[in-house]
Amino acid sequence: MTSNEGNPGRIAGLEASWKEKEMQFFVYGSPKERQQPRDPAELGKFMEESIKKGILVTGGGLHPKETRIHLTEGKVSITDGPFLEAKELIPGFTVIQVDTKEKAIEWVTNMRRLYGDGETKLVQIFGPS
Repeated sequence: MTSNEGNPGRIAGLEASWKEKEMQFFVYGSPKERQQPRDPAELGKFMEESIKKGILVTGGGLHPKETRIHLTEGKVSITDGPFLEAKELIPGFTVIQVDTKEKAIEWVTNMRRLYGDGETKLVQIFGPS
């Protein structure tokens, strides 16, 4: 199977399973901004409601240690880190699923307000849900 030209990451032959209502977005903050929510209880309530509504797919943080798998001329080499500096690591991520990009923007805006001023990034994920 090959990638579709118009949608990077989408696999040809799986178009029938790709529905507009299954749009997923990767949400993350800047490595330079390691903010805590103004009210952790409010954030917990917001996330709980998002789970119940089927919006929140997953979320978490990244470990600062990484493993690199490199293939050269059929030979695999594996190197364990840490390679990433903490300042390069995104502080956390969330994957959400909504009907439209506008709904994703609304969800991120509501979450951002729980943290205060700053920047949150939103990127659509292409591929089957």
